[in-house]
Amino acid sequence: MKRSDIALMAGILAIVLMMVVPVSKTLLDLLLIINLFVSMTVLLVAMNTRDALEFSVFPSLLLVTTLYRLALNVSSTRLILTQHDAGEVIHTFGSFVVSGNLVVGFIVFLILVIIQFIVITRGAERVAEVAARFTLDAMPGKQISIDADLNAGLITEEEARARRRRIEREADFYGAMDGASKFVKGDAIASMVIVAINVIGGFIIGLAMNHMSWQDAAQTYTLLSVGDGLVSQIPALLLSTATGLMVTKAASDANLGADVIRQVLSYPRALFTVAGVLLLLGVATPIGILRTLPISALAAVIGWRVRESARRAAAKEAEEAVRREQAETKRPESVLSLVHVDPVSFEFGYGLMPLVDARQGGDLLDRIVLIRRQLAVELGMVIPTVRVRDNIQLGPSEYEIKIRGVSVARGEVMLGQWLAMSPGVDDPNVRGTPTKDPAFGLPALWIGPDVRARAEASGYTVVDPSSVIATHLTEVLRRHAGELLTRQDTKALLDHVRETQPALVDELVPSVLTLGQVQRVLANLLQERVSIRDLVTILETLSDAARLNKDTDYLTEQVRQALARQICHQFRVPGGALTVITFSPQVEERLQQSLLQRDGGPVLGIDPVFAQQLFRRLREDVDRLVALGKPPVLVTHPAVRSAVYRWISRYLPDLAVLSYQELDPSIQIESAGVVNL
Repeated sequence: MKRSDIALMAGILAIVLMMVVPVSKTLLDLLLIINLFVSMTVLLVAMNTRDALEFSVFPSLLLVTTLYRLALNVSSTRLILTQHDAGEVIHTFGSFVVSGNLVVGFIVFLILVIIQFIVITRGAERVAEVAARFTLDAMPGKQISIDADLNAGLITEEEARARRRRIEREADFYGAMDGASKFVKGDAIASMVIVAINVIGGFIIGLAMNHMSWQDAAQTYTLLSVGDGLVSQIPALLLSTATGLMVTKAASDANLGADVIRQVLSYPRALFTVAGVLLLLGVATPIGILRTLPISALAAVIGWRVRESARRAAAKEAEEAVRREQAETKRPESVLSLVHVDPVSFEFGYGLMPLVDARQGGDLLDRIVLIRRQLAVELGMVIPTVRVRDNIQLGPSEYEIKIRGVSVARGEVMLGQWLAMSPGVDDPNVRGTPTKDPAFGLPALWIGPDVRARAEASGYTVVDPSSVIATHLTEVLRRHAGELLTRQDTKALLDHVRETQPALVDELVPSVLTLGQVQRVLANLLQERVSIRDLVTILETLSDAARLNKDTDYLTEQVRQALARQICHQFRVPGGALTVITFSPQVEERLQQSLLQRDGGPVLGIDPVFAQQLFRRLREDVDRLVALGKPPVLVTHPAVRSAVYRWISRYLPDLAVLSYQELDPSIQIESAGVVNL
């Protein structure tokens, strides 16, 4: 095995050398027997492989054996024409098949060539061509299926890579088989030409050079030529059959013999029917019952044995099932697998299966992959795998999004219709089922295909059900990103930074801050939709600020100030000014006076009447900004920013709260209102 590469190279060079250097009759006999051995071995291996890829070297082996067989033809032709004797193997094949009649032997040889060339070779060539084309056409769909399984958590990254590699190997194998089948076709043509050359050339040499009579010349050279053709065509026929087996091999868990027995003899009714037909054929025709009775009885016996075996197997399987069930009831149940909670799960009713099933044209799984990539770029963290499953407890058109096993959002979509959201001025001709956009709660309509063009022309935003779900899922993941970030995720982010900034990470963790403290700061940022993609700036700020105060709220505020440019650009209209709402000085002073320090961070201790008035004023300004298509931003004093956010986020979750120190001087600030009492 260690010298196999050297042996193969030496063997191929020897094959080429055989075409030039004369070979003795004794050595030729040995080489012809080796040819038979190799062809029979290849055929039996092809029959016993369970998968075509188990014999992926077959196309290359087919080329080498074809070259070897042609070299043998050249060597045997040289001996036939120079010595009118090509050894015992060729003479024995010719004498045994011809049996004293040259015409019969030549006809038998032609029949073998026709079988190989027209039946087996042409069929294998066509099957290989179709298999190669279909395999290449199916590659994109298989790749998408692998990505969907990986996204759904059904397979791991290693399994996905292995399946992708298998798809590539299948495409390479069937493409190579498409080309290798041409070798077999060319070999059949070359065999006929070589035999014709041997017969004609030998006849001429026998008459002109060896002074033989035409009967002796015809007898000698035809016998040797037919023997040479047969000793070449029989191995070629075996390899052609192996080629056909390899390209026609379907997906199976067993070899060809096991498949034939299991699949052909799995229907006892068919065997009983065949036995009855054969018996009737012997009785009603001159064939005679004595000739059909043995085969009819054999078919009936096989059918009876198959039926009895199936009954015993079914009974044994039922007994095994009962035994396993009894053993399970006696064995202490392992509940570790039951306590696992998926970070994110998407559950849907059975009516939404067409959106998930790729075979029915569903693209929701592909959209989830894109959502995770989009949020990774936008937030700087890798969203956990979204577990997708059906839930019979939901309505047919309902879906539910869960974070750590708890439902955080629900929605309902209508297949075959589109969600149309009004531009502000409703068109009375656009009619549909009133509803609300599940992602933002805006009023909308479910419209049919006949109204879609009218709605788009009237300025409505029209989206399909899959886009509605994808948008809703994106907003939910963005809103709960802080909850999804774990210490393990934080460690993965730090390890990624360590590849380029090892000194920064080693200085901060664990000597200055623990992994949990860094994770809480990052979670605070994500909770307020601040991207943590610029992790180097965040870690450098933490490394400096943590030497003064290790309180996570203090550290979060310091990091936000360091990310001022990013935050301002994030919450403004691209190319425009940052539109903000501010508190009046009296309100700011009152909020600072009501500030209380708690273990969970600073909170506002304001009375309910003042809180209600403040909330009502904020709601008016926020609604006005949203109507203008601008992100609502509230700017407060740095001392009360985090406390204001904790208080207002329960009622206005989409309102961004910034401090004055987070405003980038290079960005134009535009006031949208002052909240006063």
